[in-house]
Amino acid sequence: MKDVVSKCPIEEVMRVLSGRWPTLLLYYLKDGTKRFSDLQRDNPTLSHRMLALELRKLEKAGIIRRTAYSGYPLRVDYDLTASGHTLVPLIDALGDWWEERAEGRVESIETKTQKPLIKAA
Repeated sequence: MKDVVSKCPIEEVMRVLSGRWPTLLLYYLKDGTKRFSDLQRDNPTLSHRMLALELRKLEKAGIIRRTAYSGYPLRVDYDLTASGHTLVPLIDALGDWWEERAEGRVESIETKTQKPLIKAA
């Protein structure tokens, strides 16, 4: 990972949670333990490699826990740690904020995509 350039704690949080996948993975894990294949099903456009990298990053940050069971085939479960559970209200709040402003977003998008009217001379 890149070095932190400021002393702002938000920068460090964003290094872990930024990007398309980390918060989505946390969203799907908030309901309980999931296997790797479950997370792949929940995120069908996420490649196997990227899922593994993102899960490792979240595990290293202490947000999720990886539990591997011996046997064949190897079974691996992922779940939120106590620290990860403290992020759930924040993720839910972001989702609520987005939904509350859905109507304004649609109007804004429509306004930007409309062609300007040309007045006839």
